[in-house]
Amino acid sequence: MNLSAGNNSQQRKCELIRNVVSSFDNNDSGLMIIKSSNLIEFDPNASSLDLNHGRVERIEDLENMKNLKRLYLRWNLIKKIENLDTLHSLIELELCDNQITKIENLDKLVNLEQLDISFNRLTTIENLMLLIKLERLFLCANRIKEIQNIETLTNLVLLELGDNQLRTIKNLDILIGLRYLYLGKNKIRKIENLEKLINLEVLSLQANRIRKIENLENLTKLTELYLSENGIVVIENLEKLINLDTLDLAKNFLTDINNLENQEKLNELWLNGNSIENWSCLTKLKENTNLRTIYLEENPLAKDKRYRAKLREQLPNLDQIDATLCR
Repeated sequence: MNLSAGNNSQQRKCELIRNVVSSFDNNDSGLMIIKSSNLIEFDPNASSLDLNHGRVERIEDLENMKNLKRLYLRWNLIKKIENLDTLHSLIELELCDNQITKIENLDKLVNLEQLDISFNRLTTIENLMLLIKLERLFLCANRIKEIQNIETLTNLVLLELGDNQLRTIKNLDILIGLRYLYLGKNKIRKIENLEKLINLEVLSLQANRIRKIENLENLTKLTELYLSENGIVVIENLEKLINLDTLDLAKNFLTDINNLENQEKLNELWLNGNSIENWSCLTKLKENTNLRTIYLEENPLAKDKRYRAKLREQLPNLDQIDATLCR
């Protein structure tokens, strides 16, 4: 494996997601045998190999590692996915924060369960059709303009496409096993084409161009819904989401709190950064007896000198107001 001097890429994070990724045995690690200025060799029987922050320019010299299950190549200088054809046992491949421009040469990795090519330079989702065992796909922070070519990935549980250039939600109908979908920080204008995703538990559409909450009635298993930083003016069409635990509507254009009567399981409500000024609207939340956390800072009513006291009087079950625990 050739190494080259260069600046380390800046470490960045995808949204909200690492807690749903399966962990691996710390004892199951690859062993570096020799390391010089430009050459490293590995135990050919290793099942896990970590080359994060290695200034690796090219994927090579791994052909004999037939037992390799997990390969980590984050924060390197890799421009091309190549020379992985013999790694048939690989179940986890991490290539985030490199300089990759195309998804390619992965067809032989038929046992792959997790693939991360976030923070690269991809423009198209392609060449994944044979990875039918894939469960978790991370492609955030690229330049992808369209959701496409994932119809065969019916075992997907998690799909991360945040921070791309998507304008439309589409081509997800076949992914009925999907439980976590992250589409934040795109250019999406409408919530649509999610009706078939009946097993979805977490949906993130933060920082898009959405003006209306709609087309979510089939997602009755949804427990977390993130819609902050959009152009939403009314809370509506959430009646069927009876399992909702967390609702994030921060930094929209809301002036009232309404239509949350059916959310009996609601535990966290984020409404900070809106235009809510009337204290009477909080009486509508008295039926939400499981509500423990509310964010209302950066609203006109938060300027009231008795802001926290009034919230506690109206909603006595609260444990947290904004970022501070109640006492």
